[in-house]
Amino acid sequence: MKRKDLTAVLVLGIIIVHLAGGCNSGKDEGFAIYLTRDDIPPSQMEALSHVEISDAPIITGEDIISYNAQTHEITLTSQAFERIVGLQVPVSGKSFLVCVNKNPIYWGSFWTPISSLSFNGVPIWLPLGAQGTAIITIELGYPSSSFYDGQDPRNNPDVMASLEKDGKFVDSLSITDLTSLPRGSKGYELYSWLEDGRWKFTLITGTNRTKTIEEITTAEDYISQTGWINIRVEGSHKIKQVLEKLPAGEPVYWCDELHIGQTADVSFELPPEQITNDIKEACQAFGLNLTITAY
Repeated sequence: MKRKDLTAVLVLGIIIVHLAGGCNSGKDEGFAIYLTRDDIPPSQMEALSHVEISDAPIITGEDIISYNAQTHEITLTSQAFERIVGLQVPVSGKSFLVCVNKNPIYWGSFWTPISSLSFNGVPIWLPLGAQGTAIITIELGYPSSSFYDGQDPRNNPDVMASLEKDGKFVDSLSITDLTSLPRGSKGYELYSWLEDGRWKFTLITGTNRTKTIEEITTAEDYISQTGWINIRVEGSHKIKQVLEKLPAGEPVYWCDELHIGQTADVSFELPPEQITNDIKEACQAFGLNLTITAY
């Protein structure tokens, strides 16, 4: 099927006006995701003066175990996750409304990852059957964020406040919150450098593209339970704790400066032989496939 572009520019103020007539008062319901009552396709949502919500939400606050505000990953109960897996979603998407107390905040669309249509909106990718964790993600654009050019409505303060009030809000995850890290489709990359007399390490999701200096050396971790990982630690003991949470058999590439394609003040290099061998032995014990590139 030829790729087409479904224009769905999300301007939050316009969306609220369009949808205000469709959401009835629902005091104390909190965060919920509704389908549209008349199953309105995403291509028509922006043109409507108002949209009626379905009689009952597809996801309620009680269905949510946690909402990660950094990644917008929603961990669901097993029953709720099965409900989402069972949705019949056409390749042109299935519209939803994010409401707080039945008042609209923004709209988006459930989207099947087998679709060849692009979407300039807020999709939730339909899970392809059961997976290790019952997590869905509110994304920007399909098939990637490069297809999205609107404002990001997901951090709306009313949404965040409602989730926090209900005890579902998680600002971000740290490595200590997880028992394991997800598999990477291209493994992981490991970088090391000396800074202020201390060895720093970054474990980051492997990709075909070159990494930026900022990505590798950023002080803020980004931990998705289903996708992108970027973790920075200090010391060999800490990086071994991170590596231990990778799945057995996972490829890890300890990278040289050629992988980032840039010159910088930071010199990426191996630590002294004793530290390097210690990490190599740890990777072997964890069942990881470590490859060290030549420096």
